[in-house]
Amino acid sequence: MSQLSPPRSDPSSSATPSARPGRASALSQYVVKLVSRCDLACDHCYVYQHADQNWRRQPYVMAPATVTMTAKRIAEHATTHELESVRVVLHGGEPLLAGAAGLRRTAAELRRWLDPVTGLDLRMQSNGVLLTPEICDVLTEYDVRIGISLDGDLAANDRHRRYANGASSHARVRAALALLRRPAYRPRYAGLLCTIDLTNDPIRVYEALLAEEPPQVDFLLPHANWDRPPERPEGEPAPYAAWLLAIHRRWSADGRPMPIRLLESLLSVAAGGGSRTEAVGLTPADLAVIETDGTFEQVDSLKSAFDGAPATGLDVFAHRVDDVAAHPMIAIRQAGLAGLSATCRACPVVRQCGGGLFAHRYRSGSGFDNPSVYCADLKELIRSMSTTHPDPGGPDRPPRSDELSQPVLDDLGSGHGTDDSVRQLADIHLGKSRALLAALGARVAGVPVARDGWDLLVRLDVEAPAAVRTVLTHPFVRSWAQDCLDRPPRSAAAELPYLACVAAAAAVHAGHEAELVMPVRNGMLSLPTVGALAVGPDVDTALFTTSSGSGEFQVRAGGDIGTVRLGGAGERPHGAGERPGGAGAGPGWQPVRRVPAGGRPLLLEDTDPHRDCYHPYPVAGRLPDTAVERWTRQLDRAIRRIDAEAPGYAASVRTLLQAVVPLRPDDTGRQRSASASAAFGAVAVAPVPDDVSLAILLVHEVQHLKLNAVLDVCELYDPSDTRRIVVPWRDDPRPVGGVLHGIYAHLAVADLWRNRSRAGKRSGSAAGEHFQQYRDWTATAMDNLLDLGSLTGSGERFVGRMRETLDAWAEPSR
Repeated sequence: MSQLSPPRSDPSSSATPSARPGRASALSQYVVKLVSRCDLACDHCYVYQHADQNWRRQPYVMAPATVTMTAKRIAEHATTHELESVRVVLHGGEPLLAGAAGLRRTAAELRRWLDPVTGLDLRMQSNGVLLTPEICDVLTEYDVRIGISLDGDLAANDRHRRYANGASSHARVRAALALLRRPAYRPRYAGLLCTIDLTNDPIRVYEALLAEEPPQVDFLLPHANWDRPPERPEGEPAPYAAWLLAIHRRWSADGRPMPIRLLESLLSVAAGGGSRTEAVGLTPADLAVIETDGTFEQVDSLKSAFDGAPATGLDVFAHRVDDVAAHPMIAIRQAGLAGLSATCRACPVVRQCGGGLFAHRYRSGSGFDNPSVYCADLKELIRSMSTTHPDPGGPDRPPRSDELSQPVLDDLGSGHGTDDSVRQLADIHLGKSRALLAALGARVAGVPVARDGWDLLVRLDVEAPAAVRTVLTHPFVRSWAQDCLDRPPRSAAAELPYLACVAAAAAVHAGHEAELVMPVRNGMLSLPTVGALAVGPDVDTALFTTSSGSGEFQVRAGGDIGTVRLGGAGERPHGAGERPGGAGAGPGWQPVRRVPAGGRPLLLEDTDPHRDCYHPYPVAGRLPDTAVERWTRQLDRAIRRIDAEAPGYAASVRTLLQAVVPLRPDDTGRQRSASASAAFGAVAVAPVPDDVSLAILLVHEVQHLKLNAVLDVCELYDPSDTRRIVVPWRDDPRPVGGVLHGIYAHLAVADLWRNRSRAGKRSGSAAGEHFQQYRDWTATAMDNLLDLGSLTGSGERFVGRMRETLDAWAEPSR
């Protein structure tokens, strides 16, 4: 666990990280030390065995008045900052020493104050040896989830977790876990916490933990710092990484049967999401600790640094949580990159590592202004995980590259891109989607519909990987997953059940026998890449079933059964399915339209519920058949026109463009098109007068898709630079990223008009004028961007390649 407080001055130095943080954020997580003593004598405990011995001065148990004041302070803070949810963890010492009555009083008081103002996620961390059915009934009554500490099998666990007399705790802990696995108490089971010991065999530890059927596992590095470094076998520079990587390989080969918080957090931040642990990533720390006497402290892992390290000098009786959030050391832990040492800020993996756990950075003389003492292990862990598959499961998945080679980057920088280079961008998209799904998989334990969908998807990824790939590469699966990760936990939980729809779509493509509950939104049941079925506005969930090779699936909604027949397992559905009788009015089955475009199928996407991501442009509704025929003709001609008139960009369009989303027409008649970084592979377009206009818009937007994929893995400019640049195609100055995107897209449009003018298409003079305008726009913006000094070395080289393309063009014939 972790906790916080204003560190008293380091006895040897008051040094803190060199960069000064900005304004502190609200705090949404609290560790409440209900009891300050423990019934075990674990020799690796940071509370009792490390430098800070404040526990000796604390009351044995938190008094009722202190509990009430703690609840009032948290409620006050949640109300002031309009927090959707807060998490409170009952901790110690050992909180079960409070007994069933003490736990009931505490839980009731917290719920009395917090339930009316915010969503309360109430938890407990325990060694488990005192857990009883009576206590489990209290946990059930007040919706408390409990995490249990277990270091592995008997030998591994008893290496450290023993009673003061040396007796084993293992049997009592396993009895507690058996109690939590009972159906009545299973919802109370939050997971397992395991401290790493290199002496223990990692696979035996993994197997022992897996046998306890945990909803989640978290591995903790032993609390150490530069003054008290961790044990390391001689000659092994990164032994903790090797220990964790052994588990990562086995866990991946097993299909990730349980979430592992540390590993999935690394996958999440690699995919652009947040971290679920303070141990890695740059997600701001928003946690405070309340001791049994009501004093606020910082993260309590700081007890391993020096005596008084977690102290803040604040308490619940005289101070607000706002006062705690403003404490300098807590603010530093909310400052992201700015709160790290200069060494960390210059490190290429800093966004994944995040400098490691704050307590692990301590060194006498420089305080916490250092990399983690586990720096070498974290680097090796990140490097090795980035070269293995981050997908939901299956050892045979191709690895995802976390970088583009310089030749590939140079090729894409030219504006075009060969087939091989463009395919690498598609692979990056698939890797991002898989990593996002893996991060979501860690959150499904408490959401049964999502959990069942996750389990099916993991199984299919081994048995029918092509079907899973088809669904995971759909643009709006990735946009949904990214949206889930970006939402606050309470809001994200409402979106997680859509994971069942993703899994069901994969089952349809695989012709796989499956049965699972699926969510219904706005009267529609949606299967990405397959279609949508109207089941009525009063239905929240529907039972989906499909049989292997049957070419159909059935939906039971409100007792009514509807059957949708497909053209064959995994093929395009055809014809109208039977709407569940009495389930409500609606158009029935709405298959995804796959239209022929330039000799290959392209999705004309007007059913997916997550396609509306092109703000401020609204998407069109379900298209009538006449509109579909018009779009089909124009798309076919536009793709063939790109092949003929912009051959350098044909590979990009044919490989990356998977779906076209019709937008509503603009009232003024202006042409509209858009792309979204999270919806890779899709382009949104409003109706256009002809295929010439459509071809230009498709090339333009696919350039944005290409650059977004490059930026997923390559930092071409400083994202913290907020300066804006004047560009000739807009009235308002644009941010650095927007200018880079504009240059890359306009370079391609200029090239298209250059080819048209040379071929004498339309009017050679008019095409030449368009070419000259786009060329001049691109050149001017390119110069302004280079002059700003915000590009990285890779960014300058990338823009330099675009400049070479621009300079190589001869004047068009007029």
